[in-house]
Amino acid sequence: MIDLGDLGLDEGAHLLIKRALARDGRATVSGTSPSLAIDVPAWCRARGHAIEAVSGGFAITAGPDRWRGAERAGGDVPVADPPPRWGLAARGALVEIGAPELDLPLAIWADEAARLYSQAAAAQWDPATAIPWDAPIDHPDEVEDAVVQVMTYLIENETAALLVPVRFLGRLHPHFREVMQLLAIQAADEARHIEVFTRRARLRRRELGLSTASGQASLATLFDEPDFAIASFLLAVLGEGSFLALLWFLRDHGPDACTREVARLAAQDDARHVAFGLAHLAHQLAREPALRDRLVAAIERRHAALAHTAGLNEEVFDALVLLAAGGWEPAALRRGHAAVIALVREMDDGRRLRLGRLGFVRDDAARLSALHTRNFM
Repeated sequence: MIDLGDLGLDEGAHLLIKRALARDGRATVSGTSPSLAIDVPAWCRARGHAIEAVSGGFAITAGPDRWRGAERAGGDVPVADPPPRWGLAARGALVEIGAPELDLPLAIWADEAARLYSQAAAAQWDPATAIPWDAPIDHPDEVEDAVVQVMTYLIENETAALLVPVRFLGRLHPHFREVMQLLAIQAADEARHIEVFTRRARLRRRELGLSTASGQASLATLFDEPDFAIASFLLAVLGEGSFLALLWFLRDHGPDACTREVARLAAQDDARHVAFGLAHLAHQLAREPALRDRLVAAIERRHAALAHTAGLNEEVFDALVLLAAGGWEPAALRRGHAAVIALVREMDDGRRLRLGRLGFVRDDAARLSALHTRNFM
């Protein structure tokens, strides 16, 4: 027996009826609300419940399960190939029949995704407060020009690092929510990097440096890859992995505290991007060993496409030498040049190491690393 008092169905009385039917399958309902005699029968008919008038109210018997035929959209662990009929439903939700099918064909996963997202969310930093924008800048004008040129180069490369994963994010099935969240926060990271590199470049200069056709050609090849695994391989494992060494170089050789901190914080973010790229590719290779051959083909195809280009912007190379030298004395320039050559070797060593983690033998890793674009990214 449920005595609703003067509570109407439009005020929440239906919740008491639903609760009783879910628990017992039957309920006898009474109440004094004037609309109850109309609302209760209509509510029951809409839900397939049987109802009959009895003394003082209604006897209701629960009808067939309203959600018969609904299916559970997986569980704690993602399924390999979630169907389009799950649409935007959260993983683990009960999905009613007839939900719209959405064209979200990408299935992207890595076992490390949840941990990396939690780490990324906790490590977000505010450009306005995390960077010492007011730190003294007392180096020569030519050194400041070198900083501006390097920042200009970083901006266009980080723009590519933002746009490439975003292209795939809009096609990712939301069943892989941890990856969706991780790619979204990765895009936010890159947007923040573009902001701080631009702001640092314009601290003492109104105009940015040079962007070369060959540098942009190198980045444009990243947009030609329709497969996420290959695009992630070229961008994260090879490109951003190499950029980590460049950012560490700027952390160590930046001529002022602002430049050094910008580089350090950007490297902290990019290290997560590289970690996700490696984790995703390891997951894919375990399921699809033939992917390794496609990764090799992608490196070779990109190398052939860029064979006619000049490689790294000469102005960027010279700027890095000057930053490492710190001055124009011949001995300092020799040290600066040696530091940049060591940077290139460090990039190569890092690429070989990451390729080895993906199962490439030493000789193959060395050959493929050597084919990576001379533009670093």
